[in-house]
Order: sequence, then C-alpha cells, then structure tokens
Amino acid sequence: MLERSLLGVIAALLCVTSPALGWDDAQYPDLSGQWRAIGGPGRFDISKPAGRGQLAPLTPEYQAIFEANLLDQAAGGQGTTPTYKCLSPGMPRVTNGYGEIEFVITPDTTYILVDHILDDRRIFTDGRDWPAEIPPSLLGYSIGHWVDTKGNGHYDELDVETRGFRGPRAFDASGLPLHKDNATVVMERIFLDKDDPNVAHDEVTVHDHALTRPWTVMKSYHRGGEKFPNWTEEYCEDNNHVSIGKDDYMLSAEGLLMPAKKDQPPPDLRYFKKSGK
Repeated sequence: MLERSLLGVIAALLCVTSPALGWDDAQYPDLSGQWRAIGGPGRFDISKPAGRGQLAPLTPEYQAIFEANLLDQAAGGQGTTPTYKCLSPGMPRVTNGYGEIEFVITPDTTYILVDHILDDRRIFTDGRDWPAEIPPSLLGYSIGHWVDTKGNGHYDELDVETRGFRGPRAFDASGLPLHKDNATVVMERIFLDKDDPNVAHDEVTVHDHALTRPWTVMKSYHRGGEKFPNWTEEYCEDNNHVSIGKDDYMLSAEGLLMPAKKDQPPPDLRYFKKSGK
C-alpha cells in the first residue's frame, strides 16, 4: 500500500538521522516483522464463545439492543455491526487484529498498520495534551506513553488512551453494541510476552456507557518468522449489500435487487415509472 511505503521511508530516514535527533531504537521493544491475531479476529474476547458467550457486562438497555441484534442476524440481517458497508471496524474492534499487522515506532508517533480496509492507527507519543476539540472518527484519537516498567533504561510497554469517537461501532461481528453517545474511552497496555518475544499482548480496557463496568480483555498477536514477509492488499470491492433508507438488501449474481431477510418487503419505488407490457 502507498501509506505503508511512505511510512517505511519515514522510518528509514529517522534511523539514518538518529544521532542528530538523539533517537535510539534500542531503547524500544523489537516489534518488527509481521503480526497476526492469535485465535483470529472474530470475537472481542477470544477466550470466550461468540455472542452471548462473551458475557459482556451490558446494561439492561443495551442487552436488549444486543438481543434484538441477534434476532435480526438470525433472520439474515446485519444487526448492529456496520462493517458490511465497508466501514472500518473502529475502536475497540480493530484491536481484534484484522489482517496482517505492522508496528512502526518513531520518536513522536507509533503507527499500527493493519492490512484491512481503513484500520491504520496513529498513536502520538510526543507528550502532547488532549486537544480542545477532537474531530470524531471511528478509530478515535490516541495518545500514548512509553514506560520502562523494569527500570533498566529500556521501554517495554506502550500505554495508550483513545477517545473522540463517532459511530456506528460494535465490539465484534456478533454485534455487541457500544453506546450511541460515542463517549467511549479505550485504555491499552501493549507489550511483548516475557517468555516469548514473538508474542505481543494488548490489554484492552473499554469504558463505555453501554457497560455496567469497564470491560478488560487481553489480545495476543504472533510474529511470523519470515525475513521478508508478504504484505497483501485488502479492499472492500464487489460489495453486494445495498442500503436503502433504514433497510438493507442484496444484489444477486445477476445484479438484481433481492431481499436480505425472509419476507422482507421491497423498497419504496414511488418515483419509478412501471414499464409497460
């Protein structure tokens, strides 16, 4: 991807000019290479079954929304998960690890690049404060701090806070909902496994008004052993979903509009003239 190529050039330039900038990449954990989510990206908490098995601490209001979502999905609908429209999964769902993942560490910003639609993250580590206004986005605005937890002069953990969201967003493909006020705050601790440097962890804690308490989940990613990994491209092409008003339909292989759910009525065609026979 063009973004990946540009970031690679930036990282290379920073390494070349490191003496002048006082940049020492040996102070940071080795997160190079290609990473993939352990267990796949299907569930927010990979240690629990999907859907109701996630035991999400939802409020009664949002548990009811989730139940209605499950009924809609069972009938062929999409429920409260919006990604079928080619939207980014957003935060915190992007931490589930869609596609190939790459970490790019620079003095002022850490990038988490994901080969999946529009999921690249930018985490500012330059000491800035929160801006007075944050333009809402699906991935939010992230500020991070590198931490030396062992006191040995080397950073081994990246602590991140993300806020400033817009919807629609969900925790995972089951449609576990986030609150419509989009006041979500996501806290993360990203670090390498103490016993296996080819495993990285991301402890994700979600504060959201759809929850009765903060929800903490541990994500894990595995680094591939290829010296020159293959980076694929993923686009949201040939999408056969069609949204008309508040209803979703499908396109058949012949390119004709068809229902997505059983007994779904057709869209309102009042502005189309019926062809004569």
